[in-house]
Amino acid sequence: MAQPEYVVIRAQEDGVNVIGLTRGNDTKFHHTEKLDKGEVMIAQFTEHTSAMKIRGKAEIHSAHGIIESEAKK
Repeated sequence: MAQPEYVVIRAQEDGVNVIGLTRGNDTKFHHTEKLDKGEVMIAQFTEHTSAMKIRGKAEIHSAHGIIESEAKK
């Protein structure tokens, strides 16, 4: 794998879930974190992590720009 890509997730509400998904034939959850408002997590895509799911209102910063996720329903 070349340079791993990092993302920065900043929670804009309590209870934002960050879920890491595995790489390979079967995609599975392999790690979860819960962030409260104002907390920041720096995450990286690795040989084991191919995707991340963000549930809740958060700002996600990456090399591709900034995206805001919607509030939890």
